[in-house]
Amino acid sequence: MRYFQLLIRGESHLAVETSDDTLVDLTTISPHATGVIELLRAAALVGTDIDQIARAIVDRSSGGMTISLADVEDATAEGGHGPRFGLPLVPPEVWAVGVTYQDSMRERQAESETPDVYAKVYASERPEVFFKATPGRVSGPFEEVGIRADSDWDVPEPELAFVLFDGAVAGYTVGNDMSSRTIEGLNPLYLPQAKIYDKSCSIGPCFVTRETVGDPQDLTVKLTIERDGNEVFTGATSTGNMLRDCDYLADWLQRHNPVPDGTTVLTGTGIIPPPEFTLQAGDVVSIEIEKIGTLTNTVVVV
Repeated sequence: MRYFQLLIRGESHLAVETSDDTLVDLTTISPHATGVIELLRAAALVGTDIDQIARAIVDRSSGGMTISLADVEDATAEGGHGPRFGLPLVPPEVWAVGVTYQDSMRERQAESETPDVYAKVYASERPEVFFKATPGRVSGPFEEVGIRADSDWDVPEPELAFVLFDGAVAGYTVGNDMSSRTIEGLNPLYLPQAKIYDKSCSIGPCFVTRETVGDPQDLTVKLTIERDGNEVFTGATSTGNMLRDCDYLADWLQRHNPVPDGTTVLTGTGIIPPPEFTLQAGDVVSIEIEKIGTLTNTVVVV
């Protein structure tokens, strides 16, 4: 099932998709159903899964408010009244993995004055894992993502993201790992500055369970960038092109490094705009991942 966090009259509500274009507000049925992590904890306590908990909440009451998913999307995009999307969850930490796609390795080699390090990482047993964002640096659906004012070559990185609970992959969302290729290309040791800054990450529009996604290594990923209403870049890939799968990456992240529940991990990109392309303020970035949804953000200079 797909879970959405909604902002309704200044309050946060958890909703679940029960059919095409229909959300049921779980919080109006049970005030304890406030977020994805709370449902995951409830499921863990009784030895079931989050979808069974959500179905039980919906089935026990006919009083839950139903909402049109399309109406929520329109209200969020246009800044209108009515329920709007929030972050599907507020991750206590966001981590990211690099060089998981061969195309990414080649592009990072091309931008770098020390290209050998990327080939070695791609071929090694140990993946490249780095810290990406604190909660305050993470944007939600239709919010702003940033490009650094001290960089002149900036790109979005569309990525499948997974969410950890009790040390295991509990579900997935869409992630955007904003990146300064200028800074990263100068020296690999500048990676934190190229990756970690204000509005450097976005996730959304929803949290989707493992059961709903099925095989996470068989999903189509699409990136579209619009400027002044015109499409200036589009690209697509498949998570099947990832060298390492999500469970493998989750294991390596947590070796000697326990992370809190809700930690979200971006799994790398296989879509890279050409070298002559750079993001500009006002660009609209849309990332669509099969079975999950579309994450849309507008670019600002930070």
